[in-house]
Amino acid sequence: MPHNDRSPLLGHPENGRSQTYSTVEGLPPPSLSTRVSAIFKAEGEPTWFQSYKWFLFGSYFNVLLVFVPLSAFAHYLHWDVAFRFSFSFLAIMPLAKLLGDSTEQMSARLGQTLAGLLNASFGNAVEIIVGVAALLQDELRIVQTSMLGSILSNILLVLGCSFLAAGLKRQESVFQVTAAQASSSLMTLACITLVIPAAYSSTLEDTHSNEHGLLIISRGTALVLLFIYCAYIYFQLKSHAFLYQPRDTDDDGNPLPEDSEAEEHEEAQMSVIAAGVSLLAVTVVTSFCADYLVSSIEEFAERYHVPKPFIGLILLPIVANAAEHVTAVWMAMKNQMELTITICVGSSIQIAAFVVPLLVVVGWISGHELTLFFANFETIILFVSVVLVNTLIQDGKSNYMEGLMLLGLYFVVSLAFWVA
Repeated sequence: MPHNDRSPLLGHPENGRSQTYSTVEGLPPPSLSTRVSAIFKAEGEPTWFQSYKWFLFGSYFNVLLVFVPLSAFAHYLHWDVAFRFSFSFLAIMPLAKLLGDSTEQMSARLGQTLAGLLNASFGNAVEIIVGVAALLQDELRIVQTSMLGSILSNILLVLGCSFLAAGLKRQESVFQVTAAQASSSLMTLACITLVIPAAYSSTLEDTHSNEHGLLIISRGTALVLLFIYCAYIYFQLKSHAFLYQPRDTDDDGNPLPEDSEAEEHEEAQMSVIAAGVSLLAVTVVTSFCADYLVSSIEEFAERYHVPKPFIGLILLPIVANAAEHVTAVWMAMKNQMELTITICVGSSIQIAAFVVPLLVVVGWISGHELTLFFANFETIILFVSVVLVNTLIQDGKSNYMEGLMLLGLYFVVSLAFWVA
């Protein structure tokens, strides 16, 4: 989702409270009922017309929304699979951006805790929607490869591009190493939980016992990861929020004066109610486009000889995270490396510790036996990728060479899945 240079992934620890109700020293903060009433009155907020004018016409990227109705026509009129796949593929890109815009506008007024939960829930809404659509169609391999692809694209492709872009402007960039290591440690834990099912499967020969054991391990692990992810949100928003505060620097990396307007807020472009309605509407539309896309993958892969793992691992994540990827690189060029790390590694944590376990639980409820057992090849790729990222960020510094290393590994991974 879109971020600005002052907003961490789960909400700025100092900017979470409603901007309309800044507290006066010595007075208690406004009650919840007062804040909710103010939200519905929308006093001092943009009108519905102003909100949707900005929402729909505020970016040239929204021109791609024309593919939303085209994807529906192609699906229901049974056009050639190339049109069905391509139109649905292109339709999801602007929808992902609109989801991010709606979430960002709501987060600015809902308070620190609610903003954090909202960003955590909708930060990877497209991945969740595509995953659920594929899960309900029994496309379990698409679910697994798309989730793995989202993780790899964030920690290899996007982080690599960010390090490279920052390295082209300055010899070395620095970031808060403690927060980066805390995030990478959680990423490592999530990676290990995917290694355990693969190790368990390799020790058993009885297929029936193997599958039953994998289900138990996967569902138990999913619940543990969801609990740990909730603790991570509390860690980032409350107990250790100071670790995730962006440094006050200018575009050249020089510290800003103490009396500068470091905490300057961007003006709201949408009212909270308009943003909430938009969030629900875009989520529904995205679910239909995701369903069209998933239903066309099988035929598209067979007719045009494109490996399904390549589609899930490379193509789908790029579509779902296009706007977020651009933001991460842009923040790196502005020397906001803490925010770049948070976007890249934080998004990967959301996928590995929240979205994947959530899909396992959804499959459990709906009767689809999705497990955390990935192929040995995919598990090894994820493990070595996380090891490389941990190695590169442990010193709290980055340069263009480290970016090239990450991009090189991503290219090798993409090549391997193309020929797989």
